[in-house]
Amino acid sequence: MVSENQKNAVYSALIEQYPSKFESLARIFQNIHRGDRIFVHTGCGEPQYLMNSLAQYLEKHPKAFFDTEVLSWYNLGVTPYTDTAYQINFRHNSFFVANPTREAVNSGLSDYTPIFLSNAPSLFYSGLVPIDVALIQVTPPDDHGYVSLGVSVDIVKSAIESAATVIAQMNSRMPRVHGDGFLHIKDIDYIIPYDEPILEFIQEPTSDEVANKIGQYVSRLIQDGDTIQVGYGSIPNAVMTNLKDKKHLGVHTELVSDGLVELMKIGVIDNSRKTVNRGKSVASFCMGSQSTYDFINDNPSIELKQIEYTNNPLNIAQHANMTAINSGLQIDLTGQASSESIGRTFYSGIGGQADFMRGAILANKGKSILTIQSTADNGKTSRIVPFLSEGAGVTLNRGDIHYVITEYGIGYLHGKNIRERAMQLISIAHPRFRPQLIKEAKKANLIYSDQAFVPGKKGEYPEHLETWRTTSRGLEIMLRPVKISDESLLKDFFYDLSDQSLYRRFMSVRKDIPHSRLQDFCIIDFSKEMVILAVLSKGVSQEIIGVGQYGIDQHSHIAEAAFVVRDDHHRNGIGTELMKYLTYLAKSAGLLGFSAEVLLENRGMLALFEKLFPNLDKRLSEGVYELRMTF
Repeated sequence: MVSENQKNAVYSALIEQYPSKFESLARIFQNIHRGDRIFVHTGCGEPQYLMNSLAQYLEKHPKAFFDTEVLSWYNLGVTPYTDTAYQINFRHNSFFVANPTREAVNSGLSDYTPIFLSNAPSLFYSGLVPIDVALIQVTPPDDHGYVSLGVSVDIVKSAIESAATVIAQMNSRMPRVHGDGFLHIKDIDYIIPYDEPILEFIQEPTSDEVANKIGQYVSRLIQDGDTIQVGYGSIPNAVMTNLKDKKHLGVHTELVSDGLVELMKIGVIDNSRKTVNRGKSVASFCMGSQSTYDFINDNPSIELKQIEYTNNPLNIAQHANMTAINSGLQIDLTGQASSESIGRTFYSGIGGQADFMRGAILANKGKSILTIQSTADNGKTSRIVPFLSEGAGVTLNRGDIHYVITEYGIGYLHGKNIRERAMQLISIAHPRFRPQLIKEAKKANLIYSDQAFVPGKKGEYPEHLETWRTTSRGLEIMLRPVKISDESLLKDFFYDLSDQSLYRRFMSVRKDIPHSRLQDFCIIDFSKEMVILAVLSKGVSQEIIGVGQYGIDQHSHIAEAAFVVRDDHHRNGIGTELMKYLTYLAKSAGLLGFSAEVLLENRGMLALFEKLFPNLDKRLSEGVYELRMTF
């Protein structure tokens, strides 16, 4: 920490060297003229004292200037330019709608300019949006005369370089951060020394069960060594809480938050496997607590760069295993998502979300993940809808999203047709809204007109039944219940079976498995039957290599069981694991046993049943064994 005497000595030297930069506030504010465009430092970097002083100056001199346009990117603190009392002085224009300005924007008192954040600096440099005055906050200079923009570099640096007049509040409590945020004292026209706490943006650890569940799902997709981008809010906060067991993560993002810094402190983030800027956490601005500001202060492992670098999709795409994690407000069944407006109401902005999602898709083995709570309005409204609400901005188009995650699971959209996308999204919607989504999707011809559905708890996916098994041949497989979105996977599975395997499973020479038959396998009332899939992970997708099922006879409380394994995986122990797990589930449900029918020629299946149930009863009739196995 710099002592008060040292700080005063620095300011005295500056005043002696640059006397013209130290004028009275009234004299400095006379550099703002009617019709000027004024840029204000971003987010937690906002110069609070400077903005309060400007408001006080206007109270004394209400006609000092008129019709200025105040430009900003993200607002947290003092915003006199949205106050109706200063309506003749200011008109606010923001590249992002934040809490303090949302009401003003939606009431018509402020403007919103939608733009990819990576492109915003070009507006300044090209002169399309000229800057007359930049109001910023900086650190005191170092021995070489350079000050730091501290917690926000983003579009601030480009605004300064484009501004005719730069007015800076010099605050010794602003952290000095490595990267692009340095400028020489000579490039500042006026300096106002004033120390005050930097604005903080504190997200308390979430106890929200929904957010935590989403965070757990996201953590399944994050691999050791991935480079991540994470937004802000309760869901991203929960995501980071669930990444504490990961290793060697890297960071290339817009925002340094408390959650990311905590992962840096415990060594989860070490940037050791990054393709670009190895060893560095790269971002463009920081919003957090004082402890986070202390951590990034003069920390060479963290660099804040200009937004046109961090958010350029081509730069993002250079990072192998780039994973972009962002939140949405609404998504429709075709895969269009809005993160900036709720219908006609502007809520946030394009920001950098589209930049990072597109960059992640372009990256080698990259992933784009959209997280969204399944409902809004205290559960009254579904965030998954047939089509986006009228007036909603399409922040992410149908090609921008790989994964969608709600508290009800993970949907994978990449490469899926509209029907498959709709079923994926319906499967992770809130159960209360699934019947209506099915109905609306049918009406819009998004899914099969005869698509079946089991409403209520009986049709909900029992995630707790997912499990992993290693077969006798050392093959690691996932055993999980079937989902309503599995029809395409099941179709591939059945058509990969040989004619002999199809005949043995269905005891029929029929070789087609149309939609009407596939529904019998994936639209399940789990209170009456069970279908378990043996699944292999194949990159970002899954493939089914075995299917086991039973259906309960309500009178005898015995279930008819069957299974089939893909031909190229015969004798790998998959059938054994399927039947062991089905037996466990049947016993847990209080069933008394299994029955089965096995063709005489199907000696492998018969041998398996005999092995698992040594005391089974069997009777041969017309080439078919009728088996009964009691528990």
